[in-house]
Amino acid sequence: MRETSLLLFLPIAVSAQQRPNIVFIMTDDHTAQMLSAYGNSPIQTPNLDRIAEEGVLFRNSFVANSLSGPSRACLMTGKHSHKNGFTNNEHGIFDGSQQTMPKLMQQAGYQTALIGKWHLVSKPTGFDYYDILPGQGSYYNPTFIHDDGAESRSKGYCTDVITDKAIDWIGNRDKSRPFLLFVHHKACHRDWLPPMKYLREYEDVTFPLPSNFWDCWCDRLAAQQQEMSIASPHDMDIVYDNKIYSKGDSTRLTASYLSMIDRLDESDRREYWAFYDSLSTAFHANPPTGKDLVEFKFQRYMRDYAKVTKSLDDNVGRLMDYLEQQGLLDNTFVVYTSDQGFYMGEHGWFDKRFMYEESLNTPLLMRLPRGYERRGEIDEMVQNIDHAPTFLQMAGADVPVDIQGVSLLPLIQGKKSPRKWRDAIYYHFYEYPAEHMVKRHYGVRTKRYKLIHFYNDIDAWELYDLKKDPMEMHNIYGRPGTERITEKLMDRLQRLQEEYDVRETDR
Repeated sequence: MRETSLLLFLPIAVSAQQRPNIVFIMTDDHTAQMLSAYGNSPIQTPNLDRIAEEGVLFRNSFVANSLSGPSRACLMTGKHSHKNGFTNNEHGIFDGSQQTMPKLMQQAGYQTALIGKWHLVSKPTGFDYYDILPGQGSYYNPTFIHDDGAESRSKGYCTDVITDKAIDWIGNRDKSRPFLLFVHHKACHRDWLPPMKYLREYEDVTFPLPSNFWDCWCDRLAAQQQEMSIASPHDMDIVYDNKIYSKGDSTRLTASYLSMIDRLDESDRREYWAFYDSLSTAFHANPPTGKDLVEFKFQRYMRDYAKVTKSLDDNVGRLMDYLEQQGLLDNTFVVYTSDQGFYMGEHGWFDKRFMYEESLNTPLLMRLPRGYERRGEIDEMVQNIDHAPTFLQMAGADVPVDIQGVSLLPLIQGKKSPRKWRDAIYYHFYEYPAEHMVKRHYGVRTKRYKLIHFYNDIDAWELYDLKKDPMEMHNIYGRPGTERITEKLMDRLQRLQEEYDVRETDR
């Protein structure tokens, strides 16, 4: 019997008028460490916190593949990467002809719309309306591809523009039917270009270094061979990532950086260069070296990331206020999440990809429609393949048996969690060789332990006791005394691979 069969229940019989609207807000690379509702953020995100305060916050929300495109494919299908066919960004194109959750929601009578980042290469299907960014999109004066195939450039900052478009669509929708709206932001993706109004924000803040910032990656072969280190001039580019540029400087990413700034209107471009030129001049007048240089890069990274996040929080608040003003909020299921987590200096890194906690874990907040009683924190392990069955059951639709996720309704309908829930999650990362050079790997995570297998051009296992070692600094695989737990995790991993129909060719 599939594990999930214990958790599914029959669809709720609801009328069209009773069925809630669904607004799904997804950001790119926004991590729980930079969301104050999670309790350890160095910045405040009051509008995002509002969703948690008025609803629920998931402590153990995980992705199935910590990479933008594959994560989105898992969301849209409710299936792991090997089943939806989109395993990596480098060589993938999403098969839009397959069964997807938006198509099923259309069949259930919902209007469906997607605004913002798509990042699945192929043309979106299953949407009554879409207005998407090409590829990664641009922070400044972004170009959009409309559902009629036409392209146009919008004036303004990308996060503001996406919110404007979402509000406009809600206002002009067919008000006789419930709707499912995907609001997919570019923020907080690299290159962390701030809006003009927050250009100087956080410049007086010194962000604390994570306790494992100077990690030497001992006993972790794949970690030693990655290319996502803040210290490395190749990995974190001083021009592209830290915006330290003087005319004539040239790094591998300088041209990409300058092309993004060229999208600004002339007056904004002058303001931008005036600010960052002053930083560059000070840097070159007394250039830091060694550890001082690494910490300088960290501070610049954190400040720009925080500026982008502040604008994001503003716009989430703007959308929430609009829903409330229109009398829609009480009958709308608002979900906030990111396509994966991100490293904010932990292990000395930025980016994602690894199965370690910072990128495996993703923020998940929900403001529930009327009739759903749960409030506060939820500790059960959930995954991004769970959104599809959740939305379908909330809409009163059947969940196809080939969907691998589990509806989250049992966790939010009552005041307490159900007795039975999943005891482990499965993860698989495929994109290698590629940017950041993280080795292919798969693994299992339980409440306390994590077992990872790095494969392909290396064969290395890692085991972590998350209770004793939450920062995952000590690989205890093969150490005396770990034989029994290793055997149990190997068995649990194999059973998950059998449940999800992971074949040898998928590993």
